[in-house]
Amino acid sequence: MRLANLKAQTAQVWKLSIPYFQSEDKWKARAMLAAIVALNLLGVYLLVLLNEWNQVFYDALQNKNQPVFWQQLGRFTYIAFALIILAVYKFYITQLLEMRWRAWMTTHYLVRWLSNQAFYQMELARFAKNNPEAGPDNPDQRIQEDLNQFTSLTIGLCMGVLNAVVTLVSFVGILWNLSGEFSFHLGGSEYFVPGFMVWMALLYCAAGSVITFYIGRPQIKLNFQQQRVEADFRHHMVRVREYSESIALDHGEKVERAHLDTRFGAVLANYLKLLKAQKRLIWFNSFFGQAAVVFPFIVAAPRFFSGAIQLGSLMQIASAFGRVQDSLSWFVDNYSSLATWRATTDRLTSFEEQIQALALIPSAQQATDSVASNTLEARDLTLRLPDGSVLLDGVNLQARPGDHILLSGPSGSGKSTLFRAFAAIWPFSSGQVALPADAMFIPQRPYFPDGTLRSALAYPSAAGGYSDAALRQALVDALLPDLADQLDLEAAWGQKLSGGEQQRLAIARVLLKKPRWIFADEATSALDATAENLIYKRLLALVESAQGAIISIAHRPGVAAFHTQRWTLEPEPAGAVARYRIAQTPM
Repeated sequence: MRLANLKAQTAQVWKLSIPYFQSEDKWKARAMLAAIVALNLLGVYLLVLLNEWNQVFYDALQNKNQPVFWQQLGRFTYIAFALIILAVYKFYITQLLEMRWRAWMTTHYLVRWLSNQAFYQMELARFAKNNPEAGPDNPDQRIQEDLNQFTSLTIGLCMGVLNAVVTLVSFVGILWNLSGEFSFHLGGSEYFVPGFMVWMALLYCAAGSVITFYIGRPQIKLNFQQQRVEADFRHHMVRVREYSESIALDHGEKVERAHLDTRFGAVLANYLKLLKAQKRLIWFNSFFGQAAVVFPFIVAAPRFFSGAIQLGSLMQIASAFGRVQDSLSWFVDNYSSLATWRATTDRLTSFEEQIQALALIPSAQQATDSVASNTLEARDLTLRLPDGSVLLDGVNLQARPGDHILLSGPSGSGKSTLFRAFAAIWPFSSGQVALPADAMFIPQRPYFPDGTLRSALAYPSAAGGYSDAALRQALVDALLPDLADQLDLEAAWGQKLSGGEQQRLAIARVLLKKPRWIFADEATSALDATAENLIYKRLLALVESAQGAIISIAHRPGVAAFHTQRWTLEPEPAGAVARYRIAQTPM
């Protein structure tokens, strides 16, 4: 089972890693990776030279051979200087590769996350009642933090394994030759064990690795959970900042403090568990590491005191044993990093699987087929909620240019969901929708990016595509004349503006872009009657001049006066397939 888990983990890492090394940046990536490998191999070779230096240097000390002593000090200077240069460039190239790899993966995942409304569908999946764990939590953390950890840990751990293997191969022969034979008597016979120090190093490190695995195994799950609760805590603080005005008006500081305390309490509780697990591992690792310092001297001391070897050979044995022990103890020394890497890899793998699954939704779930048309037409349209319950079943609707339609119904009946199906962003649907060309949707909560007012007004188009005169006129027509001279002012417009101002800015965006079809979802609910009346007159004039249509969701009687047809969502009787049906009547 553990071998299967190792194979699965290796497959996950390979699947996440290989796209970069096959990308448009592959030659630079491969060249830097090859350079890092070469530097690691060169580093091992320099350590071999340093090990040989130990014997000659300490023998010179024991024999009081001053010329050899000064000669070896000079040789040490060359080796040490080479190790310093190697360490600097290995660090620099490694960090450069990590940076370029992270940059590529971040761009790669941002493109996929923001394509085909994947970011939106992930949130829908997470709030499905029958599957609360569906979809990865905190995708922002996956892209910002997990990718950074994955690239750095993958390169660091892989190069660590390579270095450990090469060091082991290089020094095990040296240690074997220096070990001599160990003899013991058993049952009247004398037995000889060649390469005794090698076998002792293997036994010492094998025992340490097994104990480390069992002591440190809980850290994998705890690291995974720690990343989740940290992200939840950070996410709630971001929400407090985004909704600061609403919270302040409701005097909700105590409630938000309680919510934050609860989330931070989860952070501390899990961290305490992780801390205790790490403490147990550090207890063992510290004992294991300190014992390794004197272990080779204890084993080789009898040969030294018997005169079989000199001080230089003893120091060379200790050095070689230390290198072999370090190589074999790589798992022991890096278990905490491996646990973090495993948790990070699992989180990225689930993120990758979710993105791939969302890419298959149109064919797998029979999602709405949206086709550009001059009319709005829904044929056999069925809408479901994320929990699988049917909202509307087999709906057939048609709207033509010149129509002014009011969509009404009880709160929660699915009016906004029907708009989402028209826009082809609702994945829990089937049937066909022909969406008119050149249509714009005005949502209940319009979004404005932080930055200049001209960017917020032109969003998602580039502000440079519109003249200052057009931008100012749109603001004036949307009853925001005070903002007409603030096009280059930078602000968080979603927080700076009141609810009514935000709605009027969203209307200004529509008046600027002049679509033929407008879908307005409670677009004027925060406006007074006079302003609402004037705004709707201008929206109707816009669609009539473009020979388009408008479909509105609204509850106010004043809005109904601007429409000629009504689509009403009416409850179906108990036991029906769907919760609601749509009745079409003239105003």
